Amino acid sequence: MARCRGFTLVELIVVMAIVALLASIAAPRYLNSLQKGRETAMLQSLTTMRDAIDQFAADKGRYPESLQELVALRYMRAVPEDPLTASRETWVELPPPTDMQADGRVWDVRSGAAGRSADGRLYADW
Repeated sequence: MARCRGFTLVELIVVMAIVALLASIAAPRYLNSLQKGRETAMLQSLTTMRDAIDQFAADKGRYPESLQELVALRYMRAVPEDPLTASRETWVELPPPTDMQADGRVWDVRSGAAGRSADGRLYADW
């Protein structure tokens, strides 16, 4: 009579150890790629909003009062979500410098996210 043979406990432990080793190598790379993706998305959102602010200023001769005004006048479809904070409310609206003779309250926009990017710069400085 033929005897069915399965895997021994030692063989299963060796396979699990190999899988755990491979996972420990891949997981940090995966998490870093997620963070880089969020940073890229934030940079794109900042570029889009700054472009809309500049177009508004060129058309109206003044800066917008808020990001919502850009949406209301169709310069943007919606205020983008900050990918680092997962909120549309954390964008920091910067007024024009005092030496500029400009009307309006939004001259530039920055992220309200705390922390530093992968290259060491503060998110608030982007």
